[in-house]
Formats: sequence, C-alpha cells, structure tokens
Amino acid sequence: MLHLHHCVSARSFRPLWMLEELQLPYQLHMLPFPPRAKARWFLDENPLGTVPLLVQGDVRMTESAAMCQYLAATHPDAGLDVAPTHPAYGAYLNWLHMSDATLTFPQTLVLRYGRFEPAERQQPQVVEDYSRWFLARLRAVETALTHSRTEHLCAGRFTAADVAVGYALLLAQHLGLNEQFGPATQAYWQRLQQRPGYQRAMAAQTEAAQDQDVPTTPAPDTKP
Repeated sequence: MLHLHHCVSARSFRPLWMLEELQLPYQLHMLPFPPRAKARWFLDENPLGTVPLLVQGDVRMTESAAMCQYLAATHPDAGLDVAPTHPAYGAYLNWLHMSDATLTFPQTLVLRYGRFEPAERQQPQVVEDYSRWFLARLRAVETALTHSRTEHLCAGRFTAADVAVGYALLLAQHLGLNEQFGPATQAYWQRLQQRPGYQRAMAAQTEAAQDQDVPTTPAPDTKP
C-alpha cells in the first residue's frame, strides 16, 4: 500500500495527482499546514517536517518531483513515464527537475515573505523580485508549448513531467501570477485542470481533510 502524507494544495499535490492519474490504491494522511509547527509528531515520520512524505514498504521519499518519476517508472504500462531509450528522455528529466528547482523555488520565497511571515518580517521587494524570477523562467514552458506539435511538454503525450510542471502553475494561480501566463501556457493550464485525474485529486484532498478534521484552506493561502 502507498501512503502519502499531504497538506491541501502543497507540493505533495504532485504525487497525489499522479496517484489519481495512475488510479492506484493509496492512503492519504492529511496534515495541518505547516506540519512541522502544527503536527510535531510528524517529525518522527519525516525529520524535515515537510510534505510530501511517500511511504511504500521500505521506500520513503520526501521530494515531490522524484515521487512523480518513481510512480511513473514503477507503473510503466500507464504511459506516464518516458523510457531512457526514448529520444525525449533527456527533456523529460529536465522538466521534472525544472518543475521544482527552477519553477517552484522562487514561488516559495514569494509565499514566505509575502504571506507566511508576520507583517513585520514580510519583504515586498523579495516578493516582487522572485515573482519576476518565476515568470522569466516560465518562458521555457511557453516556448516549448508554442513550438510543440502536441499539447504536452515532451514525448508527444501526457507524462509525469506535465504533472510536476502543472503543480507550479497551480501554485502560481494561488499567488495571482497566472494572469501573466503567456497564451500557450494559459491554454495548457486550462487543459490540465480538465483532466479527470486532476479533478479527482482535488476532490480527494478536500474529502480527506474533512474526514480527518484538518483545515481545508490550501497551504499557499495560509496566513500567519
């Protein structure tokens, strides 16, 4: 059984979305945000105190993009993986790593210094600078989609890379940055939200939060 520790619409949404795309059985363990402050017991499960935490037998993972790759690779028949022998394998890995290291990273600074810190510690200049940073790097997505012969980032089909990058677009929407998406990125984001797997993941996190008596406020919208 797969166990996913998750906060509503945090980076752990990436593996949750993957699980729903793959239609695998799993147990969803909801946590209040931030868990390292509001669920101290979780530190015994993950010393980082962060989500996601994915557990399957002896496998324990804490990196959301790596979980996307792991789930896709261990269920190749679903078609969300790209094999090392495929010409798009390099692009696939690049999008997976870019999704968090390049696209989500600047957004975390916008969140921290624009929302999560108390008013006296907020930094408007950091928010402005790293919002621009994110949007500048999002040009890679806009360019790829503009020149793609398909509606996806690589391999001519929907893959785990689309899930990983798609979460960065979800986070951007919470930050109000989606209005500055280019036309190709905007259309892509609308398509992703129409996927049944995405919609099931959205519904699953809300239902699980309610059942487990955890606030349903999305993590990016949390105030100090």
